[in-house]
Amino acid sequence: MIKEAICEGLDVQEALLKAKAELGLDDTAEYEFEIIQTEEKKKFGLFGGKPAKVRVYIEEVAVEEVSAEKSSDTEKKLFDDKAEVFLRNMLDKMNLTGVVIEKTTGDNAVEFNLSGEDVGFVIGRRGETLDALQYLTSLVANHGEDPYIKVTVNTGNYREKREKTLESLGRKLAFKAIKTGKKTSLEPMNPYERRIIHTSVQKVNGAISWSEGENASRHVVIGPDPKSKNNRRGGYQNNRRGGKRPYNGGGRKPNTTQTAPVDPDRVPLNEGGETGLYGRIN
Repeated sequence: MIKEAICEGLDVQEALLKAKAELGLDDTAEYEFEIIQTEEKKKFGLFGGKPAKVRVYIEEVAVEEVSAEKSSDTEKKLFDDKAEVFLRNMLDKMNLTGVVIEKTTGDNAVEFNLSGEDVGFVIGRRGETLDALQYLTSLVANHGEDPYIKVTVNTGNYREKREKTLESLGRKLAFKAIKTGKKTSLEPMNPYERRIIHTSVQKVNGAISWSEGENASRHVVIGPDPKSKNNRRGGYQNNRRGGKRPYNGGGRKPNTTQTAPVDPDRVPLNEGGETGLYGRIN
């Protein structure tokens, strides 16, 4: 919506001042204007002559957008603060009053980094306590709000170390599956950690991974890829000692209990979504 004022004056400057005053604009305000008519002096001071006429206008939409943006930033800060207060209360109830919270904000994201003497208790067994704190804090920050705010609760670089550990484990078990021709079941993990394992295994030709189990028991299984040429007759173990391959496969029947899915897809399974540990919470 455009708001405008058309005013006259003895000259252009006077007409501008009148139009700005009519719109309530001060000297720092931004506006656009056009000169409709320039002034003409009277001949001999008696005949003819015309006043200056200008049109001053502003776009109210721009003003509203700036106001909405400031309002959105204010609301986001309020939810960040609410999440921080919740996290502080949770730590205090765990008798971890010495743990310090450092907050870093970004575009629709906030990270709480915890430090202090008792920070080891916050991590828990393989990060389970830290994951639970992050999940609950995310619930508070995103309670019925849009856009979604990605919440991360970390301590030092624990999550980075955990990710590297899982990547290394995935590669190690992938090569083991190729060598032995057998599958390995890992312990139950959350969707984010399962995705790290899947992505790591996908980079190793000859091995695949898939998930089994439901809910809290869901876990990753790593095994040989039946599509791989090296795994079609039991992996590398058949040629472990060199020499010719037995005509009857060594008199041993293939182990049908350790096979992978019939038609596996080696594209890494994106179980964790794109929003972090548990994904968006509705």
